[in-house]
Amino acid sequence: MSSTTHVIWDWNGTLLDDAALCVEVMNEVLARRRLPPLTAQSYADAFRFPVRDYYRDLGFDFERETFEVIGTEFIEGYAAREAACSLRDDARGTLEGLASLGLRQSVLSASQQARLEAQARRLDVHAHFEALVGLDDHYAAGKIEVGQQWMQRSGVDPLRTVLVGDTDHDVEVARALGVRCLLVPSGHQSGERLSRCGVDVLPSLSALLARLS
Repeated sequence: MSSTTHVIWDWNGTLLDDAALCVEVMNEVLARRRLPPLTAQSYADAFRFPVRDYYRDLGFDFERETFEVIGTEFIEGYAAREAACSLRDDARGTLEGLASLGLRQSVLSASQQARLEAQARRLDVHAHFEALVGLDDHYAAGKIEVGQQWMQRSGVDPLRTVLVGDTDHDVEVARALGVRCLLVPSGHQSGERLSRCGVDVLPSLSALLARLS
């Protein structure tokens, strides 16, 4: 992939180490409804986009209460503790290494735009990115449409771009954008699931440097 000039990063899981927090908060939401709790493994086996379907899989009854109510409850619990989340161990070094290679970098996230920007600033990595592209709301329906709109505005060459993510949704997004995809397991989806996506799965973020140098 030496012809790559632009890296589009997923944020949650790929750069931000927040899978454990997502399990913790969701278990609190489940417990309030007397639903079975998640383990790290069962979460990695269950999590998917759109998250509305993931919630339904966990047993939430949208005839009793709306997805928006439950989703807001989760987000409020997440927001109360998100400051405890750090970057993945090799994320900062990888971002710096790609910058030293002259590669341009952006973020495309299913996170809400203001939260994405605030997290990137708190962790002091915002300067690495030409763009931080998130959603208008916090319900994480998916990021294909906003990604396509951003690609059109940015003029990024899809043939020289790679998307780095941690879920099968990132593969769907990359295909919709016409870019290549690499996956790095993060705990949001199991390595077994990622291995069935038909793209290369890297052992670590730092392995990306060797792939793109």
